[in-house]
Parts: sequence; structure tokens; C-alpha cells
Amino acid sequence: MTTVRTRGTVVIDKEACKGCDLCIDACPPQVLVMTVHELNERGYRYPQLLAGCTGCKACSQICPDFVFQVYKYDTPLDIEVGEDAIAEAAETVGASGSSGSTEEEQS
Repeated sequence: MTTVRTRGTVVIDKEACKGCDLCIDACPPQVLVMTVHELNERGYRYPQLLAGCTGCKACSQICPDFVFQVYKYDTPLDIEVGEDAIAEAAETVGASGSSGSTEEEQS
């Protein structure tokens, strides 16, 4: 298990999302990843939130479809994340090509 400090969270209206990917690149802590195999009812990929959100609102400010509601916690939470979740997130980020860091930085 790994502990991740989370200072906020977002609620994502996945059905309103058109899969533009703008939020993925705008997220400073890089905790948004696009789905790879799941689509919304309109046929678009949509973002999913990983642990570690800072509540910065960058995603909601850049989103042309207003799919994000951002909440910042009064007190940060430390969340236990299993190794399976970390591996799945790394796989999702690698598959979408939006990791925000180079392969060398990840090593």
C-alpha cells in the first residue's frame, strides 16, 4: 500500500464530456487520466480521477463543457492506494500517451 495525500476532489459529469483531453494536460498533479476502453453514452472517452487531487480547479477552468465540480478539503486526507490501482493508473496513462513526464523521469 502507498499513501497519497489528497487536498481536494472533483465530481465529473462523464456523460457531458466530449473527450477533448484538455483537462489531462492542465492538471498540475497529473491525477486525471482518460479512459481507454470505457466510453460515455455519446461514445466519447472521459477523464477519471486518481488519488492526489489538490483542488486547484485547473480542470474546471479549461473544460469547454463544464464537466467538473471541484471541492477543496479543509484538512488534507491521506489515502491508502493499493499497488494494483497504481499499476492500473500507470497502464492507463501509458496507453493514453498523456503522462506529462518522459520515460527517463519515470525510471
